Amino acid sequence: MRKTVDFIRSIYKSEEFIPLYAPTFRGNEKKYLNECIDSNNVSTVSPFVNKFEESVLKYTGAKYAVATVNGTSALHLALVISGVKTGHEVITQPLTYVATANAIAYTGAEPVFIDIDKTSLGLSPKKLAFFLENETTLENGKRINKKTKAQISAIMPMHTFGVPAEIDKLIAIGNTYGIPIIEDAAEGLGSFYKNRHIGTFGKMGILSFNGNKTITTGGGGMILTNDKKIAKKALYLSNTAKIEHAYLSIHNNIGYNYRMPGLNAALGLAQMEQLENTLFLKRKLAKTYHAFFKGSDIKCIDWQQNRILNNWMNVLKCVNQKQRDEFVDVLNKNKINARPAWTLMNHLEMFKECQFGNLDNALIAEKTIALLPSGVHNELNF
Repeated sequence: MRKTVDFIRSIYKSEEFIPLYAPTFRGNEKKYLNECIDSNNVSTVSPFVNKFEESVLKYTGAKYAVATVNGTSALHLALVISGVKTGHEVITQPLTYVATANAIAYTGAEPVFIDIDKTSLGLSPKKLAFFLENETTLENGKRINKKTKAQISAIMPMHTFGVPAEIDKLIAIGNTYGIPIIEDAAEGLGSFYKNRHIGTFGKMGILSFNGNKTITTGGGGMILTNDKKIAKKALYLSNTAKIEHAYLSIHNNIGYNYRMPGLNAALGLAQMEQLENTLFLKRKLAKTYHAFFKGSDIKCIDWQQNRILNNWMNVLKCVNQKQRDEFVDVLNKNKINARPAWTLMNHLEMFKECQFGNLDNALIAEKTIALLPSGVHNELNF
């Protein structure tokens, strides 16, 4: 353990506290923020919002983007647009950040937790197909859960730690059973699956720009889609369902105050200009970790082929929970912030009554995964 502590400290060239993640600002952030402030257009009408959306579209290859106040609001809005309502169900995975399940709950629907894939840690196509084939039926054109009698209105896989799930297989399964796919790519900016950016495969995908993401807007999110009608509806609903008018304030639906403000977008635009450099440093950091742990019984996870990774988070797999807990504890006692993966959603109080399948892979991940410092916020010693 001492060697690991010394190694991480040597990378970050610091004897101070090393966080799991911290943003890096090395470009036009202050310049654009000052421009936004000087313009007085600091809220949602700022031109920086559209400029930020355009920069993300250019990078991801999506046709349309709607910037929101955070990734959770983007998830919620995507579910609402997909027709998810009170009493419905949404299939997702148990190994995810709580925002995924929370967004489902906001609609009045309930999550159904299906196991993850061993290699990607994303929703398992095999177990998803098994559940839909054996536990659901088609009634009046709707996919119904045999056990709960609830309509399954969406499937929401999460690209765990920014690693692409087998999204093409998940899309094919969704199409077979008539259920739309919403990609939770909150951690995924900069990751590609089969040369296509994640978040652009499903009916909609979402990104997050929280302070711990590859780029940050402070707090922010975005809906990606290739459907013009969906994009128009997302923009309308995110702007409190306001009808365009020169001076009257007319709203003809329940809307949401989810549109990203200009200050956040100004920060994001500057961050996008630095994205390639940030990804270069993160990939270099990942290679350094891999080389250090090679030959150890604690190993960096090697992801499958057909993926270009953003290396948002450096992920270790330990032999068992005892080893993982000791490893994380030692690092934190030495002021290095390492963590386990998230607690499985079905183990949380508010979701413990939700239906779930065989979760063998997720249970192993919950007990054995450790996350290492992954920020590239200073000149690292590679």
